[in-house]
Amino acid sequence: MWVGIACAATSLATTRAGAEALLVIEAENGRVLYAQNAGQPWYPASVTKLMTAYVTLRAVKEGRLALDTPLTVSPNAVAQSPVKMGFGVGTVVTVDNALKMLMVKSANDMAVVLAEGVAGSIENFADEMNADARRLGMIQSSFVNPNGLPADDQISSARDLAILARALIRELPEYDYYWHLPGIRMGKIVRWNYNTLIGRYPGADGMKTGFICASGFNLVASATRNGRRLVAVVLGAPSSAARALKAAQLLERGFNTNTGMSWLMQPFSTVESVQPIAAAPPNLRDEMCGGHRKRPATEDEDDLVANNNPESPYAVFLASLRPAKAKGAAPLQEMGEPVLVYTGTKPPAPGAQASTESKPEKKKTAVIKPAAAKDKDKDGASATSAATSRAAPKPKPKATAAKDGAKDGAKDAGKDGASTAAASSGDVAAPKPKPKVRKDAAKDGAAASAAASDDASAPKPKPKKPAPAPPPMVVTPAADQSSQVK
Repeated sequence: MWVGIACAATSLATTRAGAEALLVIEAENGRVLYAQNAGQPWYPASVTKLMTAYVTLRAVKEGRLALDTPLTVSPNAVAQSPVKMGFGVGTVVTVDNALKMLMVKSANDMAVVLAEGVAGSIENFADEMNADARRLGMIQSSFVNPNGLPADDQISSARDLAILARALIRELPEYDYYWHLPGIRMGKIVRWNYNTLIGRYPGADGMKTGFICASGFNLVASATRNGRRLVAVVLGAPSSAARALKAAQLLERGFNTNTGMSWLMQPFSTVESVQPIAAAPPNLRDEMCGGHRKRPATEDEDDLVANNNPESPYAVFLASLRPAKAKGAAPLQEMGEPVLVYTGTKPPAPGAQASTESKPEKKKTAVIKPAAAKDKDKDGASATSAATSRAAPKPKPKATAAKDGAKDGAKDAGKDGASTAAASSGDVAAPKPKPKVRKDAAKDGAAASAAASDDASAPKPKPKKPAPAPPPMVVTPAADQSSQVK
């Protein structure tokens, strides 16, 4: 496996040494195994959602709300930029489902739903985020939103993010499940975790990715072997492939520090002792999102690279990880099964189709029964309608058919078996179906004598022996395409 990682490293583009921050620590005691620019302020991007989850789960643990508490999607949540679930205003989602969508899909709207559900507003929630950051010793961090969307004052560092990861692992072990979900499934839509080490790198068990143009590609990743859990932080990688590779290298070296690789040890002992750097966060916008890139940098570019080119360095890197099993590591998940998420407070019934990412209208099935004839006579008076929905259709007067075009009337009558729509109030010459003899006319006992008061020459249906009514026609409207997430 190490050979595969080393080979991939030689073929993947990397940034300048000063343009990224790297850190790997032991989760149990905070001991630093390797650090590079770990005290440099950085825009955290969606790694911010680790703090959002921390504040939310502390509120759950304190009893301020529960995992099954229903939360409502607000206009403020709907207004967030992608990536998001795309639910409409008023959609209800539980805290549990919102957390799963937050951690797997990195949904910006779900971050706002949780913030408003916990603290009433984004501003109040940011105050809680900053209070918890100070309590934990995250002295370089400040938060103004719960999702990490671009903001000048949304700042952290590799040092602070490693401290936060330790707090999540040590203070909230009962919720560790949320950090390593392989994917989520909603209806027929499946979204896989952007942390591609999960299910591939031996022992990988969390945590969160992030990307905005100013920060580059960020990742906080954890892995466990032989009961020893490490946390790696990568900030400012040039691509999602490079950040996964860097994290794997850091973790691999960290697990081998006791086997002849002591040269990785730094002069400081714990993550809290990493010295903050008094500087502004680097802005990597031009490097990450400039016109020199062949395609715009995006959080989900892993899927594009690996699926479109299985021989790409990143695809080779992933393939090198899949068969590997390091000694003492948990069995590889091979991504595992995506977990079910849904809107509302109850899961969909077994066999029922769950809602998709955007709440669609329920699929309706329209049933069209043989229509009762309802036409206008020449003087504009209404003819008598049929007694029941199965009344025999009125035969078309020969003179009218000749005048208005019997050909079109015959086509519609042959397609639907009945008149497709009532004639408009001012249209005396609306097409009518050609005369047909209905077997069920005698069953209803409805006479069609009033059907053509001025058209005595119109043929009338001859009573026949009663027969079962024809089955209703079922028309299924096309699926609503507005539910697709942008």
